[in-house]
Amino acid sequence: MEKVKIWKPTPQEVEEAKKWPTWSKEESVFDWYYDEPEQFYVVEGEVEVKLDDGTVVSFGAGDMVRFAGGVKCTWNVKKRIFKHYNIG
Repeated sequence: MEKVKIWKPTPQEVEEAKKWPTWSKEESVFDWYYDEPEQFYVVEGEVEVKLDDGTVVSFGAGDMVRFAGGVKCTWNVKKRIFKHYNIG
């Protein structure tokens, strides 16, 4: 199973994501652990994430992202992020 998947969502996926709770974060760097899978739609912002195996992924406004459960990483929020998220 891949640790992170990033894709351009369909209009239907975006409409569904808009029903999810929201979260935002200013520019910062922090460690994170996904104890459960999480999928989110990025409304605005730009982020670079370094996984514990050294892999670096980037995503931003308009992207749909899914992290698998058990992923350890470090987030580098380069431009304030605002997202709709769904855990589980």
